[in-house]
Amino acid sequence: MLPLLFTLVALPYAPEALEPVISRETIEYHYGKHLQTYVDNLNKLVSGTEFDSMPLEQIVANAQGGIFNNAGQVLNHNLYFTQFAPVKELTNEGMNELAIVKAIVRDFGSFDAFKAEFEQKGVSLFGSGWVWLAADKDGKLVITQESNAGNPVTKGLKPLMTMDVWEHAYYIDYRNRRAAHLQALWQIINWEEIEKRYCEGVKELKN
Repeated sequence: MLPLLFTLVALPYAPEALEPVISRETIEYHYGKHLQTYVDNLNKLVSGTEFDSMPLEQIVANAQGGIFNNAGQVLNHNLYFTQFAPVKELTNEGMNELAIVKAIVRDFGSFDAFKAEFEQKGVSLFGSGWVWLAADKDGKLVITQESNAGNPVTKGLKPLMTMDVWEHAYYIDYRNRRAAHLQALWQIINWEEIEKRYCEGVKELKN
């Protein structure tokens, strides 16, 4: 089997399209430099190893050390950057009928309660890392805090949505105001994308 060559994920929007929530400058550094470095490092580290022909999620589920750290950051950032859409393109029309929204209300009591818990876990995560909405094979939702390059796939869960609480994700736009950054991100979450991940992910876990 030929080795896989990991590449920078394509953004589904222009670099300035998420302003003012995420600035073009942040995209240029966070996506264009930080993520590119993780991609480059991963390709170097897996070359000639048992991981060089594995899909990304499988690497994250099985690797340790530097390979895990860089593979985790590539997977995390891929899911992060592709979950957004420009505010002007988003609408709440029909949102309550999405399976993911119904599951959120079922498992957290209300959508507002879910958002409050998610933000709290993002703010309270010490140091660098990620806060995730993830699902198990039965479709039950949980919010997990993952340090550094952590991802819910290591717990046998399907990652659906995430907020990056490494400082490089928000310091240009929000300085040290992590809570403000988390609150603002709700404006650009593309729930149709999260719905797709939820429906496909639960099906995948069951098989």
